[in-house]
Amino acid sequence: MQIEIFLALLVFAFTTSITPGPNNMMLFASGVNFGFVRTIPHMCGIGVGFLVLLLAVGFGLGALLETVPLVYTVLKFAGGAYLVWIAWKIGTSRSLGESAGATRPMSFLEAAAFQWVNPKAWVMAVSAMATYTNAANYTMSVLVVGLAFAIVNFPSVSTWAGFGSALRQWLSDPVRLKWFNITMALLLVASLWPMLR
Repeated sequence: MQIEIFLALLVFAFTTSITPGPNNMMLFASGVNFGFVRTIPHMCGIGVGFLVLLLAVGFGLGALLETVPLVYTVLKFAGGAYLVWIAWKIGTSRSLGESAGATRPMSFLEAAAFQWVNPKAWVMAVSAMATYTNAANYTMSVLVVGLAFAIVNFPSVSTWAGFGSALRQWLSDPVRLKWFNITMALLLVASLWPMLR
């Protein structure tokens, strides 16, 4: 892959990884509710889960989705339903993570598995593989696309968790936290709109 194409790929990977979407909304809420350190397994799960999804799409799953579009439709709506459930959990949360009775942050495995039903992750993976792979050197180009996303993933997701963590003290007020969580839940549901239409 030529250096200018790789740089364009890095810009694409960074832009799609750092813009608002289901993962970033959940990380922001997790940073507020549980702090940065307790959100690290969630961040790492996103990185590993998305990389596995991306490589799977590159090495054949993308072709299956083109051949059987019903599979993609089912994944989109299953992911949408799961996101609505997560939004409900966030929106009804009324205490920070250390308080009694609070839920726990998403685990590494839950975050990794979530990528398989995350509509934005599918759109990113299919778009990246369709745009930046080269038929003449396909295997290497799939791996390079994976490398580009691996490079930008942790800085992108940690930004959202860090912003949430920075607001943690200010949101320790129960009224502010209530409205923050409701707002995050609504934004999480709103992030589905472009992917489900």
